[in-house]
Amino acid sequence: MIINGDCIEEMQKLIDQGVQVDAVVTDPPYEIGFMGREWDSTGIAYRKETWRLAWELLKPGGHLLAFSASRTYHRMTVAIEDAGFEIRDQMMWLYGSGFPKSHNIGKNVDKTLGNVGKVVGEKKLWGANASGGRGNQNKNNYQSTEIGAVKYEEIREVCNEWEGWGTALKPAHEPIAVGRKPISESTVAKNVLKHRTGAINIDASRIESVEDVEGRFPANIMHDGLHQDWARFFYCPKVSKKERGENNKHPTVKPQELMKYLVRLVTPKGGTVLDPFMGSGSTGMAAKDLGFDFIGIEKSEEYFKICQERIDETNPLKEFLD
Repeated sequence: MIINGDCIEEMQKLIDQGVQVDAVVTDPPYEIGFMGREWDSTGIAYRKETWRLAWELLKPGGHLLAFSASRTYHRMTVAIEDAGFEIRDQMMWLYGSGFPKSHNIGKNVDKTLGNVGKVVGEKKLWGANASGGRGNQNKNNYQSTEIGAVKYEEIREVCNEWEGWGTALKPAHEPIAVGRKPISESTVAKNVLKHRTGAINIDASRIESVEDVEGRFPANIMHDGLHQDWARFFYCPKVSKKERGENNKHPTVKPQELMKYLVRLVTPKGGTVLDPFMGSGSTGMAAKDLGFDFIGIEKSEEYFKICQERIDETNPLKEFLD
């Protein structure tokens, strides 16, 4: 079931209807104003009420997995804990393709002082660089020129001591808060017998290994193939254009294999997964692929339509057919 509406209102309606879920796996707003999107700076991920509603919907012992950004993770996680969850761990998805959102201080100082350095070369712009001067700006001052169908920028010498200084590091990971609603029974074993929740599915999440027939014990990091030594951890690259889909305009789509790994880890057989921030439907697609029931909520009508298309096209037998 997918719902086009405000997650606060819709989760309360589900609670009033007596709905219960076995796991919450979600990618909420990171509250960093990503690409100027208003929905990414409302503060909803910092609100105790948001996570308390998810808490109410979860069965005792049910797990919550919530993505965030490295610099806002703490505020979201405190809200999750204040809502009643036990913070069990922090997982990390590591990747090498993040883009540094750093200001070139040397260039900006020259602009402030009115300095114009001499031209020392030119740089051919590719992809996003051609539209806004992204890329390797940490050393030089650029002025764009057009030569035929190719765009270039002059590289000018920086005329002050702040050449090479910036304001931010390149992002290379996204943290995931791992929370659990307290169990209602005296032991996890008794809770599992009563509610089927409280534990995580270790064997279904093991990492293939030639050295270990059973597979390596799952860790709290996942990666996109930065180095071969990472082979002992779950591998998943960022989402491809093909996987994203031609009509998917959502800016923060998560890869299917990553979401399936997370859903499989915390959802018991026959369970229901909730995603209050459905985005473009990646969690719902993962749940459907794995044979779980799914409840997704998305406020944006535009993104909700994308969810419908993507989830409708998902083949629940895909894992067995591949």
